[in-house]
Amino acid sequence: MKKLGLAVVMSVFVMLAAFPAAAADTIKIAATEPLSGTFKDIGERYLDGVVYAAKVINESGGLLGKKVEVIPVDSELKPDVATRKAQNLILKDGVKFFTGGTGSSVGAAMEQLAERQNVIMISYGMAAASMTGAKCSKNFFRTCANTDQQSFALAALVAKKGYKRVAIIAQDYSFGQEALAAFKKKLAQLNPAAKIVAELYHPAGTKDFAPYISQLIAAKPDVIFTPNWGNDLTLLLKQGRPMGMNQKVLSYYINDEFTIQAMGDDRIMIGNMGAEVYTLSIPTKKNKEFVAKFRKDKGYYPTWLRGKAFMSTMFWAEAVKKAGTTDVAAVIKAWEGLTYDGPAGVWTMRACDHQVQLPLWYTEIVKKTPYFKHAFEAPAGMVAAKDVEVPCTATGCRMK
Repeated sequence: MKKLGLAVVMSVFVMLAAFPAAAADTIKIAATEPLSGTFKDIGERYLDGVVYAAKVINESGGLLGKKVEVIPVDSELKPDVATRKAQNLILKDGVKFFTGGTGSSVGAAMEQLAERQNVIMISYGMAAASMTGAKCSKNFFRTCANTDQQSFALAALVAKKGYKRVAIIAQDYSFGQEALAAFKKKLAQLNPAAKIVAELYHPAGTKDFAPYISQLIAAKPDVIFTPNWGNDLTLLLKQGRPMGMNQKVLSYYINDEFTIQAMGDDRIMIGNMGAEVYTLSIPTKKNKEFVAKFRKDKGYYPTWLRGKAFMSTMFWAEAVKKAGTTDVAAVIKAWEGLTYDGPAGVWTMRACDHQVQLPLWYTEIVKKTPYFKHAFEAPAGMVAAKDVEVPCTATGCRMK
């Protein structure tokens, strides 16, 4: 992972060295990610997707005739660190566009900074619904599913399969809390007979899941739902199986190749299911072409994080292109209502709250796939955007 992370960062500087034009000939976008610490593998893969999008844009003539410059920013997964570094880029380098996918706490802080400084913050992974809900801002755009949309998709799956006893567990901060609240709400609507037999929260970055796993097992659920990500998902699953946690797990991010590989035992993962805005196995022509080109260019696959960040950056570029300028107010206006038809289907940026409306793709972990030697995802259906949509009037957003 260290070699891959270094390669991603080096590719940024190689790309910049190839275009030594003046600052006026570049459009800068800063990718705010944890590039050190426990969750750096998440940040590095997201950054990889942004950098690749910039490469594709630049090789196609640039954006408004200018080269896109990606500036990596190590957020350290700390809101104060992210906003301090972003503030410096705004004041010293005139950066108008920021993006990121890791940590809703970081995203919320960046959203506030964007509004104060009149820049644009784009989230391709920070999913707490409140950021496009009660805390929405004209300066914030989300190009991924939020906790409402993703939890609704998995609640629909639980209802469809007829599970009656459901245990839920999440990280104890805004993202996890909102994810479980949305899941419970939707499940109650779709299958009132289903019962939540355990609802647990743990600190992000937990190392010992034994106390939580014991409670999950004791509740005797038919299925377990978790929105956990990164090491918190890996350790929950890896520590759970030896203790007797044998239930199928439904998770936002079950198709994370790092999580699957880290198990060291495919049996822990086979049969688990997820729902995401991007997966390698999306059966569209555009996705097959994207996967083939990325692998040819990079030598590896554009798995979920890379794919999400890539499409988000391409969607942003379409908004800038439509605006015909990098003026923040003009880009905001241009992006509202804009549609992007990419590898994962048709995305539409809703004007009322700047929350993208998009389909989600179900996956199931199976033993053999064309992608890796270890178990990985297989397509398991799709849920349409309209089926996971929350009406604007119900989000709490009052755009200023």
